[in-house]
Amino acid sequence: MHHFEYKDGVLHAENVPVPELARTYGTPLYVYSEATLRRHFEAFDSAFSCPHMTCYSVKANSNLRVLSLLGSMGAGMDIVSGGELYRARKAGVATDKIVYSGVGKRDEEIREALTAGILMFNVESEAELARIGAIARDMGTTARISLRINPDVDPKTHPYVATGLKKSKFGLDMETSLAAYQAARDMEGVEPVGIDCHIGSQLTTIDPFMEALDKIMHFRARLADLGVAIRYLDLGGGLGITYDEETPPHPREFGAAVSKVLAGTDLTLILEPGRVIVGNAGILVTRVTYVKDTPSKHFVIVDAAMNDLIRPSLYGSFHRIAEVEPKQRPVLNVDVVGPICESGDFLARDRELPTVEAGEYLAAFSAGAYGFVMSSQYNSRPRAAEVLVSGDAAILARRRESYEDLVALEL
Repeated sequence: MHHFEYKDGVLHAENVPVPELARTYGTPLYVYSEATLRRHFEAFDSAFSCPHMTCYSVKANSNLRVLSLLGSMGAGMDIVSGGELYRARKAGVATDKIVYSGVGKRDEEIREALTAGILMFNVESEAELARIGAIARDMGTTARISLRINPDVDPKTHPYVATGLKKSKFGLDMETSLAAYQAARDMEGVEPVGIDCHIGSQLTTIDPFMEALDKIMHFRARLADLGVAIRYLDLGGGLGITYDEETPPHPREFGAAVSKVLAGTDLTLILEPGRVIVGNAGILVTRVTYVKDTPSKHFVIVDAAMNDLIRPSLYGSFHRIAEVEPKQRPVLNVDVVGPICESGDFLARDRELPTVEAGEYLAAFSAGAYGFVMSSQYNSRPRAAEVLVSGDAAILARRRESYEDLVALEL
């Protein structure tokens, strides 16, 4: 489900040859496909027959061009910081389609969101509930809130992105949530309107979603008995994509199952997809700097590093790596590594790749989510440029940082 294909032996982003992009904008380079973003959003949003709002998870890829494109298609936004609120507003997204998640909202961020008039806060602790109420009362307004329920469902994903277990820092267990909803019901400055649940990321089966949904629906009935009327059910995001050999469900399978459960209710479903929209809509293009052979290992040293794409180093994640212009050459077992002074600086280990030479280009696929957004300036490396391709045209969505940018805030 993406528009990165080989044409006449050359990798293209839609109709633009990737080597042309690399020569024009340099490497490392993030390349996004508008057609893929549109296809993925439409496939996801159209999968739900119940009343719903698709609030794209800004943390997955927060480039303004990406946010603006999705916003123009009707997407709301799921944010986790004041900076993401600022980005969503700069991209022209209506504030009444923004939900605010995250465990550590600061006072000034809460005020900014209340002033903006966001749809609701997804509250993650009793202390946060009290803080939001106090700030709203001080501002003479009312904060719409949901509480993030931790249903203790195992999403069977990487432990770093499993967020719905008892030991997780996220959300509240159900009994604590029940008491918190009672407090919110009687609290001036707060209106409880929703239930929120997000169990993890990169899920490759809908079973954990459905287990969590079943628990939430029973919990909603308990709230109704307490006089708490819930209008929104935020089921979060987390639907996985194919990086290697995963076979995640199509959004229509997920949508049909959830819509069936919610049929006949007066609930509006909120969804927070991120990776499933942008993950396979982007690649990271890198240039081979050196090839190094030792008695025990073959290394391909490239100009992209862990500061550009940290997922392999952080999670041990797999990203398919391929030649941009494939040639018929012997295959070697190699480590694809970057120039950073860390043994953990790699894009791939023990990977079977055709022999390559210095100056050639490689592409790391499925890099549209949690790629550039997690990049840094470690080793004083300027961050990569981002390009959005639409048909035959390429738009510079973010220029490459310069050495001056590295020190601009220090002078």
